[in-house]
Amino acid sequence: MLLHCSSIRSTCCKRLVALILVFAGTVLAGTMLAIPAATAADRPNFVWIMSEDNSKHYLRHFDPDGAPAPNIEALAEHGITFDRAFSCAPVCSVARTTLITACYAPRIGTQFHRRSKMAAMPEGLKMFPAYLHDAGYYTTNNSKEDYNAQKSPDTWNESSRKASWKKRPDKSMPFFHVVTTGLSHEGQLHFPEKAMATPTQTNPASVKLQPYFPDTDTFRYTRASYHDRMTAIDKAVGDVVQELRSDGQLENTFIFYFGDHGGVLPRSKGYTYEAGLHVPLVVRVPERWKDLVSREAGSRTNGFVEFVDFGPTVLNLAGIDVPSGVDGKAFLGDGIDAAEVDARNETFGYADRFDEKYDLVRTLRIGNIKYMRHFEPYYPDGLQNNYRYKMLAYQQWRQLHGEGKLNEVQSQFFRPKAVEAIYDLEHDPHETRNLASDPNTQTILKKMRARLDQRLKSMPDLSFIPEAVLYESAMGNPTAFGQQNKTRIAKLIDTANLALSPFDESEAQLRKAISSDDSWVRYWGLVAASSIGPDAKPLTSLAKNHLSDKEPLVALRAIEFMALMSDEDIRPQLYQTIERASNEPELLQILNTAAYLNDFFGDRFTIDVEKVKSSIKLSKKGEIKDRLDYFSSK
Repeated sequence: MLLHCSSIRSTCCKRLVALILVFAGTVLAGTMLAIPAATAADRPNFVWIMSEDNSKHYLRHFDPDGAPAPNIEALAEHGITFDRAFSCAPVCSVARTTLITACYAPRIGTQFHRRSKMAAMPEGLKMFPAYLHDAGYYTTNNSKEDYNAQKSPDTWNESSRKASWKKRPDKSMPFFHVVTTGLSHEGQLHFPEKAMATPTQTNPASVKLQPYFPDTDTFRYTRASYHDRMTAIDKAVGDVVQELRSDGQLENTFIFYFGDHGGVLPRSKGYTYEAGLHVPLVVRVPERWKDLVSREAGSRTNGFVEFVDFGPTVLNLAGIDVPSGVDGKAFLGDGIDAAEVDARNETFGYADRFDEKYDLVRTLRIGNIKYMRHFEPYYPDGLQNNYRYKMLAYQQWRQLHGEGKLNEVQSQFFRPKAVEAIYDLEHDPHETRNLASDPNTQTILKKMRARLDQRLKSMPDLSFIPEAVLYESAMGNPTAFGQQNKTRIAKLIDTANLALSPFDESEAQLRKAISSDDSWVRYWGLVAASSIGPDAKPLTSLAKNHLSDKEPLVALRAIEFMALMSDEDIRPQLYQTIERASNEPELLQILNTAAYLNDFFGDRFTIDVEKVKSSIKLSKKGEIKDRLDYFSSK
């Protein structure tokens, strides 16, 4: 065990050496004492319990309209409740990769769900469980990974449905164990209509629906069903606690319970609203290690913590140095000031591609003010995603919109978005009233716009270069690629931000951008013009020149602009662009626009799947097939 001292901070080493000396002295004295396993290791254990797809809004411990969860509430009585915990991304693979790497996904190339290609980890950096493993921990995962980055062989001792801390070869080894339960996964709400004849444990009449939902039997049954899922999750948490108690490890083990991102009723999973990002987090502090935490049992904090912080927190509690190169910072353990954590008030969120659906969004929350920047605002939130629309509530919502039966707030999901939005979460927790045009918010709007801009450029954010390009050129070392292209990415961000200015102020710069020698400046110039809307119509003739641009994705952006600004049928150019796609991510992005044109322009641009031709050898299943199947079903 002394071989691991180099990776453990001196305080932990001193404890270990002292214990060994005491043990040696006892042996010399002729009396052999039995040292408990965790005492011999002198390091705490860790268990993470993750429930899939649930935001904090469905648990009474965090929200008065949520379901009771006595086992989770019992954890809180012996620990800390984090009322402001955030997943950074509102979908599994991106959120989980953020969690396991402690890095923001758009910086390291892991922001696309599902990944088209695995990203290499930043040079010199491993997924954080590997550092625990190197320091003598037994690391196990049961069993979901869903990472978008390449893991090193020393990440897990075992990652499978049979993985358990109980299988460690030496019971003196401390352990880090992750268990994921899918009892709250989105798929649990993909029930057929006939299932609604089966009563739920929760009375549908008792639930409170979000204001953006229509008040129907289907939505009430769906929310009541999800409350029942919370009951099942709570039992699963209780089962893990009982296992630890039976194994004599409960008071040696920090237990983290949290959702792996938000969800899962419509407008949550897959969207960067609070319902998609704001997760429940409770940390149970074991009696034996309470001196590592400068908080009272049963306390709560409003300090902001993000998924990038979770790994560094475990390492810090274990007495292991947090590696350089991560984005997170610990919120518990040696050297952490509770008052400083309480004062943390900023979180960063991101959305890119979820399955076959593209929509680039970045968010910044400071305190109770939330800023959202929609870089492709003409795409409605309700853009088709096959998996989402398996849920009856999604289907009914879209049907009622088509029938004109929704009010202003309920229909927002199916309309174009604002380029930027700002929400006062204290008075508008469901983010339905955009205050960006309110004269009283202009100071804070400009402050948050500048802060987000600074964050995107400093990373830099790789999403300003299309996934198709990253797929070909960056995934062997995305972080290095970003640093090499940092100045260029900053220029692309500036070009995209031309959409924030009135057209009469930005016209000259937009014309220059659309005529640029840099393909991706042209690309973002056209996106910015489309984002401005009808005022940018004077650029029509210039955009038309790029309908056959040498870069298919630039042509795609010109096609979008022409669809928005003119009555011209641009489907022939779209079909031609589909044929020109050279890799799957490029084709998938083009088909995203095809779905947008097919669904939100009446009958003007109905897609004929027989005319969708590609020279790319396609997989028998996957995101491209999902798009083609959708067009075939229309």
